[in-house]
Amino acid sequence: MKFTRAKALRGELTVPGDKSISHRAIMFGSLAKGLTTVDNFLKGADCLSTIDCFRKLGISIEEKENQIKIQGNGLHGLTQPGQILDVGNSGTTIRLISGILSGQCFDVSLTGDSSIQKRPMGRIIEPLSQMGASIQSVKDNDCAPLKIQGKLLHGIHYQTKVASAQVKSAILLAGLYADSPTSVTEPALSRNHTELMLNFFGAKVETKGATATIQPDPFLTGQAITVPGDISSAAYFIAAGCITPNSELFIRNVGINPTRDGMLKVCKMMGADVTVLPHKVQSGEPTADLLVKTSSLNGCTIEGDLIPTLIDELPMIAVMACFAKGTTVIRDAAELKVKESNRINVMVENLTAMGAHITATDDGMIIEGGYPLQGAVVDSHLDHRIAMSFAVAGLNADGETEILGAECVNISYPGFYQDLNQIQSS
Repeated sequence: MKFTRAKALRGELTVPGDKSISHRAIMFGSLAKGLTTVDNFLKGADCLSTIDCFRKLGISIEEKENQIKIQGNGLHGLTQPGQILDVGNSGTTIRLISGILSGQCFDVSLTGDSSIQKRPMGRIIEPLSQMGASIQSVKDNDCAPLKIQGKLLHGIHYQTKVASAQVKSAILLAGLYADSPTSVTEPALSRNHTELMLNFFGAKVETKGATATIQPDPFLTGQAITVPGDISSAAYFIAAGCITPNSELFIRNVGINPTRDGMLKVCKMMGADVTVLPHKVQSGEPTADLLVKTSSLNGCTIEGDLIPTLIDELPMIAVMACFAKGTTVIRDAAELKVKESNRINVMVENLTAMGAHITATDDGMIIEGGYPLQGAVVDSHLDHRIAMSFAVAGLNADGETEILGAECVNISYPGFYQDLNQIQSS
């Protein structure tokens, strides 16, 4: 797919439902008793993989145009699938479902695409094994495929090595099936959608600082869930509105959970003209409308506890930094190396090809702003966040930018290119 410079971006849009929350709505609705309805569900490839897995675990899930209906069978109502569960490209699916399956009374195998089979699973295998789970990396490389033999689990207090909502959630979900309370302490607080939604369904999860504790064997009841717009998807339009001349965008119903709002904090640090309009709460999650205007940006340092709140937005932030005055430093973000691609290397490689002054570090990037971008052929490495970031870059570069593997945006935002096209002024 090819992109050329945009004269301006103007209009209103609503981004798709939050990917993290959509995954969890399917999972927790399946473990609850009775009907759960999910409005504004993200029908991206990753979330559809979660639906497919739970259907194979015996759950009735009906997809309508604007709503998903899940007939949950209760905490102990899953059944053994007749085949290997394939999570596709979804790291959230494989890590969270591993926690759930570890406490079942049956055995199951999990696999995924070539990217998933390279992503680290040792970070969940270790704590789940400490709880008594039998979970094995089939190739003995701490990656998928995984074989899980359902076992009686024991409550533990585990300290994670990284601030990862997927790791934390896998442990807490296994804790539903443990014989005593289970606690997880992180080095910094990661996104807390699991804790919020489990409590919404009737579980007992208590959070103190960076420690979450879950009580075992709750009775979960079906709920009506409205999924807010995904701030990770909104990030591309926030950035585009800031760096594209003569632009003004109104983005509706964006989730602004404080464990996810790092993008907004960085915009403030960089001096972006982004207004957060009065918000409301939907299904326990705060939301707001955002007004974004062309901005004069300044470089900043992004590090520490801020990183877990914007880890998926960092590729887009790196592009923003190219248009800022001064130097932007991103550090403490080594987690970027084990996403769908090595996002540090891929961003540096592609932005360098476009004329940016950017250097990779062991745990991030250093970007010197103010050097105009030139169109180039960039490789997405089939990473949806890379493809979307360079689509925005291409709208602000001289010449033509071609993105290889551009269709990978279907993982999280199937209508991304259409939305991007509709806000371009002629």
